[in-house]
Amino acid sequence: MKLGFACKFLDAEDKQPFPFKSTTRTRFLALNRDAQTTLLHALATTNLKHLGLTFQHIATQPPALRMMRIGSDLLPLYTVPEATAIYQELHSELQPLFSQCGEIARANGIRLSFHPGQYSVLASDNPLVVERALEDVEYHALCATMMGYGKAFQDFKINIHMNGKAGFDGFKHAFGKLSPEARLMLTVENDEISCSLDDVLQARALCPIVLDIHHHWVKENEFIQPDDPRINSIVESWRGVRPVMHYSISQEGLIPDRGFPDQNKLGIAKTKLRAHSDFYFNPTLNSWALSFSDFDIMCEVKMKNLARDQLWSQALESGTDVLL
Repeated sequence: MKLGFACKFLDAEDKQPFPFKSTTRTRFLALNRDAQTTLLHALATTNLKHLGLTFQHIATQPPALRMMRIGSDLLPLYTVPEATAIYQELHSELQPLFSQCGEIARANGIRLSFHPGQYSVLASDNPLVVERALEDVEYHALCATMMGYGKAFQDFKINIHMNGKAGFDGFKHAFGKLSPEARLMLTVENDEISCSLDDVLQARALCPIVLDIHHHWVKENEFIQPDDPRINSIVESWRGVRPVMHYSISQEGLIPDRGFPDQNKLGIAKTKLRAHSDFYFNPTLNSWALSFSDFDIMCEVKMKNLARDQLWSQALESGTDVLL
């Protein structure tokens, strides 16, 4: 079992030693072409160097902790048409940095992923929204392929939600428009409002299913168990690759510090229960998450790797079968 963290690596003082740099669309478009090129080159170079430094640090950690979701702002504003054209010109200059990042990750068994934002909706009934979603997924696929991935099924994970009024049929239609590399990397997860686990399981023949156990609890008020029949379908969708699940819990103060919370007794709106906590403060829920021994876990929690390390400590104390 690997335990991952999302996007930002924090040191012991809660600071980011290797932060990504970004800019706004307004600032970028206000510049002339030469200044735009200079800005994007500087941002992309910094971000790729910082990503490599992050990987180098992760490589010093136990194998069970070598898992990371890369932030989507690796190449800031990439899908803005004016920026896309500039990045295409910078491709050859940035390629060595991408390659270096990929080589470090593969040499040290670091499992990687992207998670395009909530507006990347392949199942939308609005063609323009689908078009933008396809562009966004392909941007993430490009970054992964420049690092040397997209060559084999699930050598890299690009995860999205399937929510959208067009449902599975819309998702399937849009999926067919993706590049071969993107199709090899795409995964889909259940959400807490519109798209249940049963809904996303319709896509298991197309791509792997990512189980988000917190989303499932918020939507269904059910703590799904590893022996649930649906778990086998999820595992099978990964076609021999170790599956990934997402684990988060509601914010501190909303649910008890121990035990399994019952939404019927909490009296708290689902919209509030959706928000992620800073740390994994409930050992009962932690043990539940760690009981999914066939899965790697992406820790979706505000304190990133620091909270992940807290879960790791509990795993070691309980004798969970993690990689040492």
